[in-house]
Amino acid sequence: HVTAVIVGNEAIYRAEQNSAQIAAKVRSTRAALAQHGLGSIPVTTSETWPSYDQTLIDAVDFVNMHAFPFWEGISIDSAQSKVFEHVYDLQRAAGNKTVAIGETGWPDAGGNYDAAVPSAKNEQRYMKEFVCRANLEKLRYVWFSAFDEAWKPTTNASSVEAHWGILRGDKSPKFPSPMYDCKGFVPSSSRNAKDDSSSEDASEDPMSDSEDSLKHVSASHAGDSESSSARHAAHALCASAVAVIAWAAIAVL
Repeated sequence: HVTAVIVGNEAIYRAEQNSAQIAAKVRSTRAALAQHGLGSIPVTTSETWPSYDQTLIDAVDFVNMHAFPFWEGISIDSAQSKVFEHVYDLQRAAGNKTVAIGETGWPDAGGNYDAAVPSAKNEQRYMKEFVCRANLEKLRYVWFSAFDEAWKPTTNASSVEAHWGILRGDKSPKFPSPMYDCKGFVPSSSRNAKDDSSSEDASEDPMSDSEDSLKHVSASHAGDSESSSARHAAHALCASAVAVIAWAAIAVL
């Protein structure tokens, strides 16, 4: 079951393509799908939030933004407000199109990045605050990431790339279950940054059938060899999300 096709990943952010080039690839991919009777599948791209200009917004079926307050050097105290500030900005620009978060997360180890401090405590706090608020606002998202990735480079601005998982590399859970509890959660700022009158009818959401996909993707990532506690940790996070975008990225760049 494919809920969306994602054309490219952060190519504008890396200055490999511009928004017009990616927009053209999105349109050509949509046309190719239609030729094969698959025109009902939404097509988008994955880009950092500043990379979504109006050219790109107009081309995609829904906005799929990446937002990492850590890489903005934001302290954990302000991270929740900052990521939703970006969401609201793009919701205003996108009009009636759905805005989803294709990647967000917080590392638990590595070097600081300005005011952003990686730690298990901060990763768990950001997870709780983001997920609980996303669920309240019916925001679709993909959490980054399922597992730590030891092969990631350590030569960038902060040595955190290998440490974004909710599970360790051996698939053992980093956090006890439940990983967070949304009972009594209160957002750090109000939604009045976005005009609620522009909210969409869920029936028009191009990803409205994708809620169960996240659980299925999580189960396939978990594998058959991990402990039951690891499976529980993966399902605990995945069950909290409203939906997932099936990562069917097409290498067309």
